Amino acid sequence: MEPLPPHPMPGRRQLLALGAATGTAALMAGCSVWPSLPVPGRQAPAADPAYRRTAASHLYRRYPQRIYPGKLPPMLYAIGVLEVVVEGNGRVGSFKWLRSPTHAPEVVAQIERLVRDAAPFPSPGSRTSYIDTWLWDRSGRFQLDTLSEGQLQG
Repeated sequence: MEPLPPHPMPGRRQLLALGAATGTAALMAGCSVWPSLPVPGRQAPAADPAYRRTAASHLYRRYPQRIYPGKLPPMLYAIGVLEVVVEGNGRVGSFKWLRSPTHAPEVVAQIERLVRDAAPFPSPGSRTSYIDTWLWDRSGRFQLDTLSEGQLQG
């Protein structure tokens, strides 16, 4: 196998070749989300696992009628993983989908709106980010993985 030429943004084949070298090719081949590369000169804040629970609790307090009560059904309509950057004053700086439910663009739009409208979040003190998994039911109600009550067996 010949070496891959340098490229500022690797394509699928380059990432699969890298995955083959590191033993993660099978995982990456079945994934529709590719790792993002750092942008030169732009430093994203590190994800804060402690703030994740604070943010999830804030969203639950803000949208009690949207929270799915009890255990989730065995088949969910959509699952998405979202990274949210929260400024020191609690305002939402930005967000990035790490795993977007591409089959349900309406869910993506609703989650983004819920996050924006929930601002200001509790102040983290300084700019931080957190990552959470949104577990979405067909009813439009959700749980966040951080505070999830689990899922019924199918």
